Amino acid sequence: MLKFIDYKIPVITKLLSVFLFLSGCQSESARSPLPKKPNIVLIYVDDMGFGDLSMTGAYGYETPNLDKMAKEGMFFTHFYAPQAVCSASRAGLLTGAYPNRVGIPGALNHTSTIGLHEDEETIASLLKKQGYATAVYGKWHLGHHPPFLPTRHGFDEFYGIPYSNDMWPYHPAGPDRFPDLPLFENEKIINPAVTPDDQTTFTVDFTNKTLDFIRRNQDQPFFVYLPHPQPHVPLFVSKKFKGKSEQGLYGDVMMEIDWSVGQINQTLEELGLAENTLVIFTSDNGPWINYGNHAGSTGGLREAKGNIFEGGQRVPALMKWDGVIPPGTVCNKITSAIDLLPTIAFIAQAPLPEKKIDGVNVFPLLKGNFEENPRNTFYYYYGENSLRAVRKGDWKLVFAHTGRTYEGFEPGKDGMPGEVDNNHAFDTELYDLRRDPGERYNLFDYHPEIVEKLEQVASVAREDLGDDLTDKPGRNRREPGRVNESR
Repeated sequence: MLKFIDYKIPVITKLLSVFLFLSGCQSESARSPLPKKPNIVLIYVDDMGFGDLSMTGAYGYETPNLDKMAKEGMFFTHFYAPQAVCSASRAGLLTGAYPNRVGIPGALNHTSTIGLHEDEETIASLLKKQGYATAVYGKWHLGHHPPFLPTRHGFDEFYGIPYSNDMWPYHPAGPDRFPDLPLFENEKIINPAVTPDDQTTFTVDFTNKTLDFIRRNQDQPFFVYLPHPQPHVPLFVSKKFKGKSEQGLYGDVMMEIDWSVGQINQTLEELGLAENTLVIFTSDNGPWINYGNHAGSTGGLREAKGNIFEGGQRVPALMKWDGVIPPGTVCNKITSAIDLLPTIAFIAQAPLPEKKIDGVNVFPLLKGNFEENPRNTFYYYYGENSLRAVRKGDWKLVFAHTGRTYEGFEPGKDGMPGEVDNNHAFDTELYDLRRDPGERYNLFDYHPEIVEKLEQVASVAREDLGDDLTDKPGRNRREPGRVNESR
């Protein structure tokens, strides 16, 4: 049995060397016919970095259940969040479109009057039309006004918080900035003022809600979305895991998230559903590293959350589906959370949304067919509509822009953030991500022919979606949903 811990060399190099020989494996069972309506469990954690699994270099704690998912399923080494910040990332995940296409930039807060438009079709709304039971337990963050809540976007059940868990008065870095944080059940606020003690049970509560939903719907197809609010700061963990890791509170939180994953997979196995259920685990963006010991690790990738370098958008992704996904395999192809909607629609035999999306069906990769290459390009947008980089194959072209950098600043400690520069001027840069995943060696002056090809990719993006950096409005952007300021 392969062991995915105790790496002594850089994370990316080790991953490739350990797993490369497995990349073409495909078991006989992986070629078996698909069930007609497989179940979907989608676990989306908040601000977890590429290096936060024990198999990718975490130390001071272990993630045995996530490592077990990798051994029994597939690990994706080039999987991208739709954007490097909360709301935008979730919009891309659920709609299969780049977030700026659907008009959701950045991170919405308690004053926001926009949200996911009622005309947008989500994974849940597509599956609901196919007879699926649907639920979301955890952090929503796509609009907290009634028209934008999950129950208006295809989910039968919602239990959780409307936006990030730091948007409340208790955060030491921002006292009095926010009102009380509400807890919703469907469209009703059942707790208008979440307390720190309430947050310590969130991971357990949302996990137990998920397990109950699975048991209640085991005789029909179901889709359950579990967007954990952790490990986003402020960090909270239950008494069972508090003080358990050698890394401190962040390690404790990661151990509890790993426990959650283990509970879900164990329940699916006990109910005989593992061979009819696709389980997906990934993160909404990279770690918020200026929080120091309360933040995760990029595993050696450059920069972090809120930034278009790899540490901000390349996130860990694991998928498990007994009898379909070949066990112990690694996918090194470019993939993204925007690809989940078309992939899930394909396996559930559901029609794609009527409106244009950007995701592609990566099911051939799930089957272990790495001769296929469904996605060869990726656009790194940020904010309202800023195209800051494009990738094609192994090459990434970064455009001159002003943005966030963490480099050169001392990180914070114990829940207090360190400084960042939100107005750093980045130059035009070219990187070979195969040889230089840390993006340290700018090859712009050495490969003008590659720059030209990537500029052509960017031109297509700008014509379609626009680009604030070049004053391109784009032809195919859609408006978000809006409410009156007086509401």
